[in-house]
Amino acid sequence: MIRWMKTVGDMIKVFILFTGFTILFYYAIIWVNLEYQEMHRYDQPEGAALKVTNMVNNEEESWYNRLMFFIDNGE
Repeated sequence: MIRWMKTVGDMIKVFILFTGFTILFYYAIIWVNLEYQEMHRYDQPEGAALKVTNMVNNEEESWYNRLMFFIDNGE
C-alpha cells in the first residue's frame, strides 16, 4: 500500500513539473513572438546600402533554353 502511494506521489510530482514547464515554455514563446512583432522587417536601409539584385527582364525564353538551364544547374 505504501509503495503504491509513493508511486502515485511521484506521478503527481512529474505531472506538476511537466505542466509547469509546458506553461513556462508557452509563455516564453508568446514573449518572443511579441518582441519580434515590434520589429519592422522592411524598413528602408540606412547608411551605405547596396542593391544586390537586378530586375527580371520580360524577355521570353524558349522552353528548350529553360530545360538546358535546369539540366546544367540542377534543382
